[in-house]
Amino acid sequence: MPRVKSAVASHRAKKRVLKAVKGYRGARRRTYRLAKEATVRALVNARIDRKLRKRDFRRLWITRLNAACRQRQIRYSLFINGCKRAKIALNRKMMSEIAISDPEGFDAIVEAVKTALK
Repeated sequence: MPRVKSAVASHRAKKRVLKAVKGYRGARRRTYRLAKEATVRALVNARIDRKLRKRDFRRLWITRLNAACRQRQIRYSLFINGCKRAKIALNRKMMSEIAISDPEGFDAIVEAVKTALK
């Protein structure tokens, strides 16, 4: 059987990798081996950072809710416990948006929570 070269396929794979590292600095942009390592590392970090972004946003919403609750003389932990007892099914993102954009509505939620805690 004759030997088959895979020049087209390997050339296409190298082009794909070098196109992915466009904008990188130094040899990581020009050298195939370093570019391949850089793309693998970049994809791993991208996946990790997608998970971290969710964590960071949740921390932000909790911080906003804590500040809004403290202004209304209730602790965050009691507020969340009262929301569960009052069967308020809003997530932290929505409650933090309400606290920012509609303070009167958030006051009503806090009052419902306080009555549920008593």
